[in-house]
Amino acid sequence: MNFAVAGKGGSGKTSISSLIIRYLKKEGLVPVLAVDADGNANLGESLGLKVDKTIGSILASFNEEKISIPSGLTKGAYLDFKLNETIVESEGVDLISMGRGEGTGCYCYPNTVLKNFVDKLLGNYANMVMDNEAGMEHLSRRTTENIDELFIISDHSVKGVRTVARIIELITELKLDVKRQSVVINRVPGRPDEHVSQELDRLGIKPMAIVPLDEEVHDYDLEQKSLLDLPDTSRAVGAVNKLMSRVLG
Repeated sequence: MNFAVAGKGGSGKTSISSLIIRYLKKEGLVPVLAVDADGNANLGESLGLKVDKTIGSILASFNEEKISIPSGLTKGAYLDFKLNETIVESEGVDLISMGRGEGTGCYCYPNTVLKNFVDKLLGNYANMVMDNEAGMEHLSRRTTENIDELFIISDHSVKGVRTVARIIELITELKLDVKRQSVVINRVPGRPDEHVSQELDRLGIKPMAIVPLDEEVHDYDLEQKSLLDLPDTSRAVGAVNKLMSRVLG
């Protein structure tokens, strides 16, 4: 299956992506292709994987250097060959990262190259998990397409819930190929605040899962430890495991 994670900045998308990957790995649903589709790539850090090359860095070197293309290869074929250098391999999980594009704030071309590269790789993996950039740009660029399950993440705020509603509207407007959407409210201290609950009701949004605020996740991030190594007793791990069990049902 192809999973993707979307939501506003600071909602914990990368942490949720990591815990989804943790679940798939623990359940033996491997190999998993982890895709960091954020120009500010940090999924690798959450997974404890070192990223030396990104799609953006390969494209930059490919365009800046005078490349001697081996005989018998087209420029496109050689680029495909070079892109394989971005794959970070580990037991059960491989990672590719988009990284920064050419020029200030430009991610259009790297985004297209990433999408095409992922499409070519998917046949080699049991599951794919894509961690997207904040906001809705990736939707209009159609990065988040051909997805079986889109997890739309909100933090425990009214603004976060409203962003979720806008994302749902944009998916419908663009007629994206997303088979199912699941809303997740993340980092909830205790019970959801009544203002958040009222906004969810007003917008007609029913969360698939509530993920509690978990100091262990926070501590692992601070100590730069892989979230894949979180114990089963972690509250966030338990909530995401339950979510994935329902999704894969």
